[in-house]
Amino acid sequence: MKNHSIFIGMDVHKNSIDIAIAEQGREGRVRHYGKIDGTLAALDKVVRKLVSKGSQLHFVYEAGPCGYQIYRHLSAQGLDCAVVAPSRIPKQSGNQIKNDRRDALMLARSHRSGDLTAVYVPRAEDEAIRDLTRAREDAKSDERKSKQRLLAFLLRSGIRYTGGSPWSKAHMRWLSDIKMPHRSQQVVLQEYIDTVNQCKQRVERLTEQLQQILPEWQLFPIVQALQSMRGVSTIVAATTVAEVGDLKRFQTPSELMSYLGLVPSEHSSGQKTKRGSITKAGNGHVRRVLTEAAWSYHLPARVSRALLKRQEDLPESVCEIAWKAQLRLCSRYRQLWHKGKAKQVIVTAIARELCGFMWAIANEIEDPANA
Repeated sequence: MKNHSIFIGMDVHKNSIDIAIAEQGREGRVRHYGKIDGTLAALDKVVRKLVSKGSQLHFVYEAGPCGYQIYRHLSAQGLDCAVVAPSRIPKQSGNQIKNDRRDALMLARSHRSGDLTAVYVPRAEDEAIRDLTRAREDAKSDERKSKQRLLAFLLRSGIRYTGGSPWSKAHMRWLSDIKMPHRSQQVVLQEYIDTVNQCKQRVERLTEQLQQILPEWQLFPIVQALQSMRGVSTIVAATTVAEVGDLKRFQTPSELMSYLGLVPSEHSSGQKTKRGSITKAGNGHVRRVLTEAAWSYHLPARVSRALLKRQEDLPESVCEIAWKAQLRLCSRYRQLWHKGKAKQVIVTAIARELCGFMWAIANEIEDPANA
């Protein structure tokens, strides 16, 4: 029977893993085990040696660029493993020396004392959808930057578009008809135009792939339900669920707001309470899409034809929450606007309440695993 526990801290890098071990008990020995190759095969050798001693193993490592491969590999073997956020690891004041060995020792020691808080690890399928939404986000960023470079180039040359909407078909025709005074500038112009078109096509391809794959996803019913809300498009809903996972894992909407970093920071002492800007401690990808969705609530509440179509075949309770949210958020936007609040402050407040209504809608959907 395994009645002795050891806590293994791992400082994980691309090509190596530093391992430290903390024996059970407050006075238990803490030692550096060694550095191994950053492969699962090398890690398995360490696991076999430690398991052979009959101890119960508890692994921990920091979340980072190497992802959750180690976590899933160890969990598949029935081993206990936790992944912790670097920002949530206790730091010793005055410690001016940092290296891989010390990081591993600190992780093992903190894990033994229970000072570490594990982060949520998404299922492999959820992470795959997240990779797709982030790839589209990157493509959209590249498209925006390519457009900015093109416009900056034309502005330096004293060329301005005075027509209708930018980047419309008429605008693109206007760009193709521009004649630059020098041959080299004509080459540059064409390269910038081609880059914009390529980035646009990449965004379209990734969007199409996302729409094709989403119906196969276990959490797709929640994505569908969230689209019953104003401003929550397929991209907003898919990004939110892919990044957060099942919203029902949060006990209250306040927990979700805090997780996303949408709650005000606080610096209180004694009888004084001072609240500042939002913490931004959570997922920045979700904060961005929720902020974009929040802008739509500056207009009066109404159910458009497109929104009505998205609400088809959804439970009546979901549509009722969506309408209640729209009435509340549109009214809240006007109230803050009349108080003279800055637009960004208003939108942040709306985004915070919006994610609360999204939590309520998710709880109206039957657990896909039990459906």
